[in-house]
Amino acid sequence: MPLDPTPAPSDPALAPAGPGPGPGHVSTPPPPPIRFWPVEDLPALVPDPFLDVLAREEPVARIRLPYGEGCAWLVTRYEDVRFVTSDPRFSREQVVGRAVTTMRPVPVASQTAGLQYIDPPRHTRLRGVVARAFTGRSMRRLRPLAERRAAGLLDGMERAGAPADLMEHLHGPFPVAVLHDFLGVAEKDWHRWAATGEALLSAGAESEERARQAARTTRSRITELLRRRREDPRDDLAGVLARAAEAGEITDDEAVSLAIAVQVSGGHAVRNNSGSMMYALLTHPGHLHRLRREPELLPRAVEELFRYVPHRNGVGIPRVATEDVEVGGRLIRAGDVVYNAYLAANRDPEVFPDPDALDFDRDNLAHVAFGHGPHHCLAAVMARMEAEVMIGAVLTRFPGIRLAVPPEEVEFQRRGLIRGPRTLPVTW
Repeated sequence: MPLDPTPAPSDPALAPAGPGPGPGHVSTPPPPPIRFWPVEDLPALVPDPFLDVLAREEPVARIRLPYGEGCAWLVTRYEDVRFVTSDPRFSREQVVGRAVTTMRPVPVASQTAGLQYIDPPRHTRLRGVVARAFTGRSMRRLRPLAERRAAGLLDGMERAGAPADLMEHLHGPFPVAVLHDFLGVAEKDWHRWAATGEALLSAGAESEERARQAARTTRSRITELLRRRREDPRDDLAGVLARAAEAGEITDDEAVSLAIAVQVSGGHAVRNNSGSMMYALLTHPGHLHRLRREPELLPRAVEELFRYVPHRNGVGIPRVATEDVEVGGRLIRAGDVVYNAYLAANRDPEVFPDPDALDFDRDNLAHVAFGHGPHHCLAAVMARMEAEVMIGAVLTRFPGIRLAVPPEEVEFQRRGLIRGPRTLPVTW
């Protein structure tokens, strides 16, 4: 992975300097050079070497990504990431309408509605509506359904016989089934919705129009689902959003965008993250054997797996500094764009000793795989439940499960936002 310190010539921050400061003037250190980060595909669960170098040598760096304009700051250390994501002087709302440097030609999430691109107090209001669906009561209702879904899918895999593709039989269909039980989508529509969600997050630069079409299709389907929930009220997420829109708590466009955000993160992300978790276990047979011996360890193991697995490529939605703020010894000026590297933060050796080791006995489990601060992922409670159900069901049904091919032959996703296996051939 190249570390390209060549400045981006179009960046106004790199214009020739004027006359130097006069006598007695105290100046801040000059900003670091801009590094180009192509965010290339990486094999299996290999950490991004670009992030490794920056975390060691330049934890608050300036970067340029493949699309957009200008440059941005990239924060990689755990405490700095937590600071930026929780300090109100860093705004997501001010990203809207700016041609910032970015990984993708098309934003996944709407910049005009939903939770991703807004700040409190509006963010607090919308998040409070969605949180009504992510209660302990709703997860207790959902878990038995999820366990039955997993059992049925593994019945099918057992009938098909070994070797089998665990992504095809479990990690692909299971999150879609659970999500649509939660959202309220009819079972006959699951596969069409799942395919659209995959296109929305997996389309690369060569298929920009495919991503745009997927976004239009997803919005149309969600709009129709919410219309039906007004006529047929239920306690699923669509029902919660439809009631809130009807009561005037949120707009129709906000309801649609909120549902899209849950669908995208709850389907594609869980599929790939859980597949990566299972790959990690299958390539750490000692850990797999321990979980079979100590099933009560599963919730703790899932937290460590969330920390350990590189759950995405690159970075997500940036923030904009609303005033001058010092972060990690660097002065970030008002108006500067800032990205947070959750992947690097989860491997900060100051917080997680021996960070590249998978350690179920780790003292600190406070990872940032679900973000931090006001934009911490609301669906984290459901993602944890799904991971526990899938891993537990596999270990119970197939105690002798193992990879059917050498680890290096397992094919992983390419040009997507979320990393994970395309196939996961296993035998038992």
